[in-house]
Amino acid sequence: MRRFIVLGVLLAIFCQPSAARAEPTYRVAWTIYAGSVPLVYAEQTGLLDRWADRYDIHIETVQINDYIEAVTQFSLGQFDAVICMSLDALTIPAASGMDTTVIAPLSTSAGSDGLIMRGDDPQLTDLKGQQINLVALSGSHYLLARALDSVGLAEPDVTVINTSDADIGAVMEDASAQAVVTWKPQLTTILDQYDDTHLVYDSSDIYGEIVDVVIAPTDKLSEHPDFARALAGAWFEATAALDPAHPEHERLLAVAADTLSTDIESVQSQLATIDFFSPDEAIELIQSEDFDATQQRIAEFAFKHGLLGDGLPSANFIGIENGHGDIIGNADNVRLRFPNEWLAEAAKQSAP
Repeated sequence: MRRFIVLGVLLAIFCQPSAARAEPTYRVAWTIYAGSVPLVYAEQTGLLDRWADRYDIHIETVQINDYIEAVTQFSLGQFDAVICMSLDALTIPAASGMDTTVIAPLSTSAGSDGLIMRGDDPQLTDLKGQQINLVALSGSHYLLARALDSVGLAEPDVTVINTSDADIGAVMEDASAQAVVTWKPQLTTILDQYDDTHLVYDSSDIYGEIVDVVIAPTDKLSEHPDFARALAGAWFEATAALDPAHPEHERLLAVAADTLSTDIESVQSQLATIDFFSPDEAIELIQSEDFDATQQRIAEFAFKHGLLGDGLPSANFIGIENGHGDIIGNADNVRLRFPNEWLAEAAKQSAP
């Protein structure tokens, strides 16, 4: 009789409705930047929860104050996903040995990052021999390298002064400072504050190269693809509210202003130079002819600055999988992947 009672209790436990069981929770790290606003909007409005509920999971967003720290913690397994630049996806988790998958390319900088010079009519060629303040080994550094290359110069022709994000806005207070590379809102603040400063090169000149992505460990997505489906679905539904004609547009702007601790006008200025991808546009990006060349260029920059590791034979040490499934670099060491699986599903969800 006792055995029958125990059996009955066990059956009652295992036959409980699935809602009574704990839902798996996935944590997504993000840092303060206008490009992360759709995720914050999705979380605050319940949109993220609604998408997670479709797949009986829970997604938690976690704000991290320091961007590099967020990507580093992700690489150490503290988060299931993180929003970061594709450059940093390669140089931090992938370079540390993590097989990393891009759930979705989110946006590209289209003027949010720029190179400012002081003078009456400064030209890029005037940079030769100058000191340039920027956050070293960041997207700003990559932008500088591309700017120099566009006029036949290279990094040895200038002196890079590593300057923290917190200090970059004050650089031009020193009258001897000649050039700075940064991003909005600091970019706009410097140009507005100093009459003798000029924007001479920005990310619209290398459109599609400074790209934000959301990444996750490949093995986690293989085991739990619904996490990617829910996150991508919520993201792309949230970005629809960026359209001024969308009924939720004003609410998104309000969330953005609160998140960025600024006013609506500043929010609009920041968002105006970020091009957010639709699912179809993201697929087009990772399957374009330019994509392989861009990834090769990013890998060369990372290799040159030792960001892929010590003692490596070439920039092709790490393999990168493009949107067609082809490999850029080492096919035996693929650590960064750009599949179109969840983008294609999101495109169907958003189709009329």
